[in-house]
Amino acid sequence: MFRAVPFGCFSLILLAALVILFPFLLADVMASALGKLGLSTGLSLLVVISMFIGGLINIPVKKIQRVMSVETTPLGLFGAERVFPGWFHPSSQTVIAVNVGGCVIPCMIVVYELTRIAAHGSTALALTAAAVVLNSAVCFRLARPVPNVGVVLPALAPALVAAACGFVFVRDFAPPVAFTAGVLGPLLGADILNLRRIGRIDTGIASIGGAGTFDGIVLSGLVATLLS
Repeated sequence: MFRAVPFGCFSLILLAALVILFPFLLADVMASALGKLGLSTGLSLLVVISMFIGGLINIPVKKIQRVMSVETTPLGLFGAERVFPGWFHPSSQTVIAVNVGGCVIPCMIVVYELTRIAAHGSTALALTAAAVVLNSAVCFRLARPVPNVGVVLPALAPALVAAACGFVFVRDFAPPVAFTAGVLGPLLGADILNLRRIGRIDTGIASIGGAGTFDGIVLSGLVATLLS
């Protein structure tokens, strides 16, 4: 006779399957979004992989001296704070870094998209700039510094604003406009405009495009592209 699988075990099996499949589903969604931006299938896959790997790499650009020492992770610049979360040591400075996967790569795509938008004329560029300014203002309003993390931003709000801007402002080529606003909005509004506030919170490493704003920058740009 067959014994029924306990409901609790079925739930665990379903949860394990979702955990295993989620990265593949996320990668497929990201690749689909990049495909709407004029990238080939092979290049889209390469960009997705680069974003995941680059999300673990931070490039130091500036050091801010602090009056009080704060705890920092020595391998935080390489994303290893997630692997060794308890390895801390006092630091008298905050390192401002740029995340490769959450800032450098998305900005490279933005440059490419701006060249495509420019082909539609100066009006298209002006409307794109307006979308970026509007999303930056929303992100600045929603962003908040968190000790030992940096700046945290809700991922969905910037995506919805960027998608709406792309759909309303320039419906004929909404995806590149939505992606540009979805990337530059969180980058400028959440990270760049909050650099002074970062120096006032207890964190050893503040990554532009990393940690709390990686989702806001990368996912908002891609989700905005899908929604537009």
